[in-house]
Amino acid sequence: MTYNISSPPIVMTIAGSDSGAGAGIQADLKTFAAHGVYGTSVLTAVTAQNTTGVIDVQELPGDMIANQIKAVMEDMPVKAVKTGMLSSSRIIETVVSSLKKFGVETLIVDPVMVAKGGDKLLQDSAIHTLKEKLLPLALVLTPNIPEAEVLTGHTISSLTDAKNAAKRLVDLGTNTVVVKGGHLYGKPVDIYYDGFNYYEFSAERIVTSSDHGTGCTFSAAITANLAKNLHLKDSIEI
Repeated sequence: MTYNISSPPIVMTIAGSDSGAGAGIQADLKTFAAHGVYGTSVLTAVTAQNTTGVIDVQELPGDMIANQIKAVMEDMPVKAVKTGMLSSSRIIETVVSSLKKFGVETLIVDPVMVAKGGDKLLQDSAIHTLKEKLLPLALVLTPNIPEAEVLTGHTISSLTDAKNAAKRLVDLGTNTVVVKGGHLYGKPVDIYYDGFNYYEFSAERIVTSSDHGTGCTFSAAITANLAKNLHLKDSIEI
């Protein structure tokens, strides 16, 4: 396939399908389109869910996940990749192997663990695999407060705690991290740490019940803007 100079950048999401289309693959593809990039997708699992919760989950076989990545990577010049729901150690190991095989360098990891309604989307046994094998490949990690608490083993109840968690996560091997502040009380502040400096991104809190999939959308937007050759800090701010 031939791509001309005016073609939009190509990106990839490796995540689960959300039948309600508020999160997962569907949210990622809509976000990619909104940011002017061409989105490709690799399904890791199919979920039956809506805005109130997850009814059922069916994981895809490892070979099928690997073949989806292979099919796209061998045909299209993918500039950036994001991961979302990788529910088991088996799936994480499959994805990591494929990312290494194709030399993916611009990787955004959204460590999806629990759905908005409280349903688990990452098996407890897979947390160690995620930390040991996936995090070291990430250009940026985008956990919310509960996810950062699980990954670091420390409670986060303040901006100082969030900064400490960000440092611990970089120490675990990820290049940079954004600890999202929406779960803290008060004005929401996201903490970005690049291994040297901290940056705070703040905004007014929007009071709404329509926040299902916001983490997927955020990480997909970062992925899209990195694919357009924007600096990481600028991609996060946008």
